[in-house]
Amino acid sequence: MSVKAVATTFGTYCLADFLSNFIQHPTQKMDYGMFNSLIGRKVDQPFWGTRTQHIIGVAGCLAITDHASQAWFSKRLGKPLCFALSPAHFVAHTFLFIGAGVAAYVLADAAFNPQHANQRAAVAASGLYSTYIGTNTAWFEPYVSPALATVAGPAVAGSWFGSALLPATLAYTTVKGVGWYDWGDSGLNDLEMEINGLLPEKKIVQ
Repeated sequence: MSVKAVATTFGTYCLADFLSNFIQHPTQKMDYGMFNSLIGRKVDQPFWGTRTQHIIGVAGCLAITDHASQAWFSKRLGKPLCFALSPAHFVAHTFLFIGAGVAAYVLADAAFNPQHANQRAAVAASGLYSTYIGTNTAWFEPYVSPALATVAGPAVAGSWFGSALLPATLAYTTVKGVGWYDWGDSGLNDLEMEINGLLPEKKIVQ
């Protein structure tokens, strides 16, 4: 498990998470924390509770569990893990690394996010349940590239886009969308509710 390979996967997963937001929330404005000022949006929290925290945190956890799981399965098989040659093992690897990676992020968020100071156990339990639900939707990820090959050809399917970015983006979309019901106007934080005009108007009491 080389540092370069993990770093490359981390970058891919960061981009996949970012792109998945456009699928889940096509018309909504997202809260990217400290980066909001670069796109003319209000900054509430610079990091915690923002899409930036999620992008960096989940990608980091998944990159590590992905390569660790690949190494473990490859050692057991006595050859590099490959979907074409070992489909059942690869599907098992997919469920394992996604579930473990997202769970690791959920537990870290519950433990260190100051916004959860008074409810860490409840946040962890809720997040782990959502992880279980969301991970079960990612069964299709290994099949994205083969399916793409039948439509766009093996060159596109075997490229970084077809074999890594597209499958990851779609998996992020279903895991977050189904596990956390993060679609459209649902799953937004307080600032996102505000900048999308979804907060109820405050009534002035005279």
